[in-house]
Amino acid sequence: MKQIALDVGLPAAPTLAGYVAAGDNEAALRHLQLWLGDGHTALSPVPTYLWGAAGSGKTHLLKAVQGELASRGAAVGWLDASVAEPPAFDARWRVLLMDEVQHYSAVQQHAAFNWFVNAMSAADGQPRGLLAAGSLPPADLPLRDDLRSRLGWGHVFQLHEPDDAVRRRVLREQARARGLALPDEVTDFVLARFSRDLGSLALLLDRLDAYSLETRRALTIPLVKAMLEDS
Repeated sequence: MKQIALDVGLPAAPTLAGYVAAGDNEAALRHLQLWLGDGHTALSPVPTYLWGAAGSGKTHLLKAVQGELASRGAAVGWLDASVAEPPAFDARWRVLLMDEVQHYSAVQQHAAFNWFVNAMSAADGQPRGLLAAGSLPPADLPLRDDLRSRLGWGHVFQLHEPDDAVRRRVLREQARARGLALPDEVTDFVLARFSRDLGSLALLLDRLDAYSLETRRALTIPLVKAMLEDS
């Protein structure tokens, strides 16, 4: 059955607290929490690389780190596959964030390697932190050898996509936090027909909550169908 990617508005800014870490993913989350520290300790210069399938939360974690550092007034360099012309290394950056590294072009790989060199041996003697993410383990990345080897020499964590048990638990907890009664049959209906990543499911729940209040109807399968028709 085709799943529906419903346009339910803009998501809330990703946070580490909002990342649902199940199983082995807890180690990666804990590592990032310790790495960021309390804002007064220096970030470790040893790079960290996260890899896993789509929906495992790689970009969420990078964006969460970016947001946390921005709240502390720290400048951050960001590079993903959509940045066609990467900027030169900026000495004001405290951390370098690299996402979707498996898709980097030759130009992006050159920039990423340059960032890496500057981060590890900065002219001011203060190494920068580096956090990168991709869909493959370092050894399998289709990148130039010098960049691939550097991505793999630090901390490496594989992230796993949450299973349905985790998705159900998250939906129940988020519904309870909103004061919503979420019947099991509605959860089954949603998981069978909508995008299954946790971010999309949270946005869908927001939309259902608003629609339920607007129509003054309980959360049921007919309500979900009615919302789709009205949308």
